[in-house]
Amino acid sequence: MTEISNPHDRFFKDVLSRREAARDFVLYYLPADVAALLDIESLVVSKDSFVDKELREHFSDYIYLLFEHKSYSDPLIALHLLRYMIKIWEQGVKQGKARPFSPIIPIVVYHGKSKWNAGPDFYELFDLPDGLQVYMPNFRYLLCDLSHCSDEEIKGTVTLRAGFLLLKHIFSDDLSNRLPEIFSLLKSLSDKQSGLEYLETILKYLASGTDRVGAEELKNVVTKIFEDKGEHIMPTLAEEWTQQGLQQGLQQGMQQGLQQGKLQSVRESVVENLEARFDVVPRSVVKRIDEIEELSLLKILHKKSVVVDSLGQFKEVMARLME
Repeated sequence: MTEISNPHDRFFKDVLSRREAARDFVLYYLPADVAALLDIESLVVSKDSFVDKELREHFSDYIYLLFEHKSYSDPLIALHLLRYMIKIWEQGVKQGKARPFSPIIPIVVYHGKSKWNAGPDFYELFDLPDGLQVYMPNFRYLLCDLSHCSDEEIKGTVTLRAGFLLLKHIFSDDLSNRLPEIFSLLKSLSDKQSGLEYLETILKYLASGTDRVGAEELKNVVTKIFEDKGEHIMPTLAEEWTQQGLQQGLQQGMQQGLQQGKLQSVRESVVENLEARFDVVPRSVVKRIDEIEELSLLKILHKKSVVVDSLGQFKEVMARLME
């Protein structure tokens, strides 16, 4: 994944890779009865999930909090989550721990513009009479819908609040009006190295994840909030963008990053659909999808990925479209 290819997902992972943010997510966003079962002081950040190694005695070993970030509503999200959960359990079997399986709590964090319309229960993917539902696998994922949270409902440590507020408003037309409040939260971190690094992460996200804020406007907000520190923050961060070839300033980076982010999001969704339906997707197919630069073409392939009968049929459709 490139620096700006999937800016929303990259920023989300950066926010929750910070232990204090993950800890506060458990405290403020999980149901109270679930959070009560966790020893949050033993929370460990893993690559794709957060692992609590010391649960209360009625669980064995650890529990996974499996996070999936979405900036668009995905009707097959439960299927994708089931696939990830099975991989975690299979990994446990390979490591010699077959039973009992470790419990997994799947969590979807959503911040898109449209309404989230995917049901939380896996069985909703089926259209079955009541008598058959008992034979189907089932689980429920937790949905954290930032787009329907008020700003006051977004709680937690500064890094979590600022990150989630930015995710919530990133697609809003009034994003520029929200930035002073978000940046004010970060002022307490500005004297610390970790705080400056987080500021850098946020500015990079703004440069690549939206075209609703101009470079000069962003510079003015940073300078106003951080005063003399702001004058030092912006030039330091601008150096990296300049080295990457964004000689025309942050605005060009915003426009390019937004388009690339859209393309990459659809590419990944196409591959996820194929993996969920056919398990293994050949590298040649993934490579061909990654090479497509036309959003309209990728959207067609996204629709086809959920209706084709086989990978072979999908490859035929893709070949015809590419002629």
